[in-house]
Amino acid sequence: MTTTLAAKIAREYGTPCAVIDMDKVERNIARIQKACDEAGIANRPHIKTHKNPTIARMQVAAGAKGITCQKIGEAEIMANAGIDDILISYNLLGEEKMARLGALNAKTNMTVAADNSTVVAGLPKAAAASGRPLSVVVECDTGRKRAGVETPAEAIALAREIAGSKGLEFAGFMLYPTETGWGDAQKFYDEALAGVRAHGLDAKIVSTGGTPNLVNIGKLKGGTEHRFGTYIYNDRMQVAAGVASWDDCALHIYSTVVSRAAPERGILDAGSKTLTSDTGGLDGHGLILEHPEAKIAKFAEEHGFLDLSRSNTRPNVGDVVRIVPNHVCVVVNMMDEVLMVRGEEIIGTLPVAARGKLR
Repeated sequence: MTTTLAAKIAREYGTPCAVIDMDKVERNIARIQKACDEAGIANRPHIKTHKNPTIARMQVAAGAKGITCQKIGEAEIMANAGIDDILISYNLLGEEKMARLGALNAKTNMTVAADNSTVVAGLPKAAAASGRPLSVVVECDTGRKRAGVETPAEAIALAREIAGSKGLEFAGFMLYPTETGWGDAQKFYDEALAGVRAHGLDAKIVSTGGTPNLVNIGKLKGGTEHRFGTYIYNDRMQVAAGVASWDDCALHIYSTVVSRAAPERGILDAGSKTLTSDTGGLDGHGLILEHPEAKIAKFAEEHGFLDLSRSNTRPNVGDVVRIVPNHVCVVVNMMDEVLMVRGEEIIGTLPVAARGKLR
């Protein structure tokens, strides 16, 4: 980057501003698609990071079999944009959501996840509303202790319950193994698969997930697809995990230094309403590329507090800097739009169309 581009962004769009490098976006798409192709599994990227149909269509055009969404609102945005193979990787409950899911399933190939009987009991209403079967995968906890049935026996029982429910089709299993837990995930899956087969069922979908699991891609014998998300932009967490370099980070927050009241401190115009308070377990709230030893130590809503005590170079008031966020997914959800660049050229804006679609 030259100061010319930073100055142009600050002058024409203002800061703080989320900027994506489309050359890097395209390179990230190609890199992960190649990894999936070489591992012999399908790519089903999670749109939670970019929340944009244009980029989702780029992923599909590059070879992705479909996409993953976390919420119905995200899926509605993507389906309306023509994406026709969507997995919602989240328990869905309630009459309102079943009506919306039914409308989606009527026009789009939908699969949903479930990890309990209460969720499964509601899904036939969506299938009935759509006029065709609804595919359901059993979410399995293989070490993260987030959501998912905890034992193969529970997975087998829930699969049978799905298969026995009017309008539902048991489609397989969804897993999110820890980066070091793939051996345990294999044992879980093998036992669950043998159990459902003993009851005349099979798993056509076996979905694993996580960008940090890039190093494990294809390791689950029987896996059919993987859900990568953060890879589209990458962030400080992915660099720390060893699955991306700084040059793979396609989204930067351009921010202006607005105060230098003392030699070892300063203030950015990007606070918690821009970078969010999610540290991702890292020290500080982002990496400033121009001053990597500087620390974004804490936030107010519109103030980023700089600790410059370890920095050999120190910015001046008015300087525009580029920040790699710790956790890019939550940062994007703060934005109405992102600015696209190629090299030194600004090529337009991209709306974060599924921003705030939390239900």
